[in-house]
Amino acid sequence: MITLENVSKSYDHKHKVLKDISLHIKPGEFVSIVGQSGAGKTTFVRLLIGEEKADDGKVMIGDWDITRLRRREVPFLRRQIGVIFQDFKLLPKKTLEENVAFALQVSGGKSDKINKIVPSVLKIVGLDDKKKRYPHEVSGGEKQRAAIARALVHQPKILLADEPTGNLDAINADEIINLLLRINKVGTTVILVTHNKEIVNRLNRRVITMENGQIISNQEHGRYLL
Repeated sequence: MITLENVSKSYDHKHKVLKDISLHIKPGEFVSIVGQSGAGKTTFVRLLIGEEKADDGKVMIGDWDITRLRRREVPFLRRQIGVIFQDFKLLPKKTLEENVAFALQVSGGKSDKINKIVPSVLKIVGLDDKKKRYPHEVSGGEKQRAAIARALVHQPKILLADEPTGNLDAINADEIINLLLRINKVGTTVILVTHNKEIVNRLNRRVITMENGQIISNQEHGRYLL
């Protein structure tokens, strides 16, 4: 599903933020990427979604070499990878339903498709009864669930969650992780980037630990080592 081969990346041609990274993530895995600030996690995420290109090495998603990705091809890549951010990135003047629908509208989705998919994903995340509310009218956990629904509208093979619980209390954080586990259970590959030691240890799934731009640990059933 995802393969990095000897990938390096620097921003000033002196300080490498990723140093000869190699890893493979299989279809259907649930993988946590952990590490302190500056470890290279953000750059790793940006490479996967096509916001940055590697200086050296190869990044493969399926049979697609995204190190050679053209700018016009990036939107097609983004439909294969659903992305969830810490700060939700919801449009404040649109309802939760409209926020989710917007992800399909901007990619040229037809009305009948939108009307079918949007209620379905809102039900999956448990927001079908709050779809007419605006972001300021719901809790942080509900905002994040709306963001997850938006990430699911293209039925992505990969769900990339970048610190999805960073702005949530423990109860809401647990609800979001349980939702990600349910999504993973139906076959979606989930990559969780997090600082949350308790969540990583409770998951008991694969853990990749980064430090100073390198992978220092890759545990099949791992714990938060830092």
